[in-house]
Amino acid sequence: MMQQRILRLRVINLIGSSMQMVYNGILGIWPVFVLNVVLAAIQVVSIVRLLRTRHSEATYAVLPVDPDGAYLRHLLRLHDDDVHEFNPGFTGPAPGSEAYLVVRGEETVGYVLLHDAGDGVAQVDLDYVTERYRDFTPGEFVFRRSDVLRAAGYRTVRSAPGMRAPYYERIGFAPAGDRYELAL
Repeated sequence: MMQQRILRLRVINLIGSSMQMVYNGILGIWPVFVLNVVLAAIQVVSIVRLLRTRHSEATYAVLPVDPDGAYLRHLLRLHDDDVHEFNPGFTGPAPGSEAYLVVRGEETVGYVLLHDAGDGVAQVDLDYVTERYRDFTPGEFVFRRSDVLRAAGYRTVRSAPGMRAPYYERIGFAPAGDRYELAL
């Protein structure tokens, strides 16, 4: 019940329902067996839906926001401990930085702060995804699926150095020393 990641929670529930089906099938407790068949089917349908919309541009949107705005400051305060666990060098939005929210419907699922490093390079200062959506790599919508960075004149995106547990290779970045880079 403490699991916050949606996809992982669905898989755990599917495993639990499957185990209950086997157990109740062996004992011949058919009402509970049938209940768990229904629960397992619900989990399978939910997992398929989650995986189908995982990379859907209709599911996620990227919104540029003011890096000094009240809403982003609120999010940074709210997620401060988690942000520093994965981005220990992050100290706050740099002067002249840009900020992008990744939203799913009316829920903010992540945000990216970056600055212009010159020569068409967007230097990521912070790439944060809420725990619930980490299985879905919504940051890819800022870097790969939306045109916000290309429209701003960037040709390359460079990750922050020293990020813990980076997911960048899964979305097309290539290792470059202690960072990752993506050609837009």
